[in-house]
Amino acid sequence: MKDHVELRSGAYADSVTLLQVSRAVQASPGVVAAQVAMATGLNLEVLEAMGFDVPDSTPNDMVVALRLEGDADLAQALQAVDAALVPTRPSSGDTTEAPARTTASALRRAGAGAVALVSVPGASATVEAMDALESGHDVMIFSDNVPVAEEVALKTYASSRGALVMGPDCGTAVIDGVGLGFANTVRPGRIGLVAASGTGCQQLLALLHHAGEQLAARGTEGVGVRHALGVGGRDLSAAVGGLATREALRRLDADPDVDLVVVVSKPPAPEVAEALARDTEALATPVELGLLGRGQRDLTAVAEAVLARLGHDAPDWPVDGADDAATATGPLLRGLFVGGTLCDESMLLATQVLGPVRSNIPLSDDLALDPGELLADTHTFVDFGDDALTQGRAHPMIDPTLRNEQIARAAADPATGVILLDLVLGHGAEPDPASHLAPAIEAARRDRPIPVVVSLVGTDLDPQDLTAQREALVAAGAEVHLSNASATRRALDLLSRSEGAHQ
Repeated sequence: MKDHVELRSGAYADSVTLLQVSRAVQASPGVVAAQVAMATGLNLEVLEAMGFDVPDSTPNDMVVALRLEGDADLAQALQAVDAALVPTRPSSGDTTEAPARTTASALRRAGAGAVALVSVPGASATVEAMDALESGHDVMIFSDNVPVAEEVALKTYASSRGALVMGPDCGTAVIDGVGLGFANTVRPGRIGLVAASGTGCQQLLALLHHAGEQLAARGTEGVGVRHALGVGGRDLSAAVGGLATREALRRLDADPDVDLVVVVSKPPAPEVAEALARDTEALATPVELGLLGRGQRDLTAVAEAVLARLGHDAPDWPVDGADDAATATGPLLRGLFVGGTLCDESMLLATQVLGPVRSNIPLSDDLALDPGELLADTHTFVDFGDDALTQGRAHPMIDPTLRNEQIARAAADPATGVILLDLVLGHGAEPDPASHLAPAIEAARRDRPIPVVVSLVGTDLDPQDLTAQREALVAAGAEVHLSNASATRRALDLLSRSEGAHQ
C-alpha cells in the first residue's frame, strides 16, 4: 500500500459534491481508499483516523488523500480526481440564458410566489436569506451552522413583512404537495404541519401516509398532508421565541383546504410552549400539539391522536425481522441517529427506563458527552446530524461514513447490548442508504449476535423503494420498525431481558 496526500489551496466544492468525487475515485482501479474534502477540523479528524498524514492546512484548502495498491498508477488516480471535479459546462453552441449571479436577480426571473432555497455554508446563509426577504419572498434555509442571533434578525425582519423563514437547518418542507429538502412523498390531504424539527416532521409524514394507505385500501379517504412548513429546530427555543411558528400557523389557519394543524417540535423552551398553546386557542382551525419533552407524548402517539381527531383508528405499525429469541449481548444501549428529533424522542423514552443517558445533544448539560468522544461507558445517544458533526461534511442522510465508523466501534465494545439506529428516506437523501447501512450491520453482528433495531422512516412513494430498503436491512439481521418510538421500546425490552441490564 502507498498513501498520497496533497493540498489544493483556494479550491472549493461543496460537501455533497466532494462526497460524490470521493466515491467515484475510490471505484477507480488500484484505489483502496479515497477522501477528497475541505480541510475542516472534522474532516481532518476523519483523515487522521483513516491513517493519513495531512500537512498543515486551513479550511480553505481541499485535501486529496489517496491510498493505493502497491503497483497502482498514482498519475491515473489523480487524473480520476481531476475528472470527477470538473464541473459540467454548457457546450460552445449552448444559448441557454446565463445563470443568475445573485439571489435577488434569480427571484426577479422566478416571479411572485417563488420560495428561495438557501443551501450554502452557514457563514454565508444569512446574506442570501436577507436578499430573498428584501425581494419579497419566503425563504427556506437548508444551511446549518447559522448563529442564533442571525436567525432572530432574519425572522424578526420577515415578521415585519409577513414573510416566512423556514430554518436555519430546515431539512424538510412540503408546500402544496411539493417536497423540499429531505421531504418524503406522501398522500395529499387536508392536514397542515408546522415543524420545528426535520426528522420529526418526516416521522409524522411517514406514519400518516401509512395510515392513509391502510384506510384507502378499505375504501376510506381523508388522511393526507397538504403542507409541512419547517421552521428550524431552534424556532421554539427561548432565544427565537417561535417567530416562524406563529407565521406558519397564521398561514395554515387562513388556508381553506386545511382542516387540522399539527405542530411538531424538539423539546421547546417551557415558556415558549405555554405561549404557543395560548396562541393556538385563538385560531379557527383546530391544532394538535406534538411537542416532545419529559412527560409528553411520543411522535407515534401524536400521529394516533391526529387519526382519532379525524375519526379513524390507528393501524398496526409495521415491524419486520423480529426475533423472539433475541436478547441483549451486554448491558448498554447505543443509539446512533441521523435524525436529531428521532434521537431526542428515543432519549426521552430511554430515560424513563434506564435513567440518565449521555449524548452530544443531551437532555441536560450535565449529560453531555466529552468533546470528541462519541462512545461513553454508559448508555449513549448520538445525533450525527448535529452542527458540530456536519462542518464541512454532508449530512449523514447523504454521507453515512461517520455513523458507520461508530457502529463498528459500538460492536467492538463488549458492553454494547443493543444498537438502535434510524434510516430516513426521502428526496435529497442517499439514493440507496441500505446499501451502506446493511453491510455495517452485518459486520457488527459477525462476531456476536448483537440485536440491531432500526426505525425506517419513509413511504412507499419515496424514490429509494421502501420495501427494498426494509428487505436489505432485515437480510442483514436488523429488526425494522416504521415507528421510532416502537423501535426504541423494543430496544429497551431487549435490554430488560439481559441480566446485566442497567435499569
